[in-house]
Amino acid sequence: MKKKYIVKHQYDFDRIIKKRKRKQNSSFVIYSENNNLPYARYGISVGKKLGNAVFRNRKKRQIRSIIDNLEKSYLKNQDYIIILREKGKYLDYQQLKKELQSLIIKGKDQA
Repeated sequence: MKKKYIVKHQYDFDRIIKKRKRKQNSSFVIYSENNNLPYARYGISVGKKLGNAVFRNRKKRQIRSIIDNLEKSYLKNQDYIIILREKGKYLDYQQLKKELQSLIIKGKDQA
């Protein structure tokens, strides 16, 4: 995934989360906001309480891979913040993919 498709700055995370437009299930919370760009951007957050740095980075790589595979499911002109919850910690890659995909599809139906 190219760097321009990533939400990196803390003030962007804060702005998107403050809008409180969210979708959630037992494994993820996804915040979204419109942007003025012709593409979608995403940010991933895995809290320190879920595990050590190696574990958190592994989960972020898995989520990035899922996003790359599901990119066509995302709406354009949106910024997304994806937060992994405690129950997502125990899921393997296939289960994470299923949970995130169902949440994205649910979000598209509401939009």
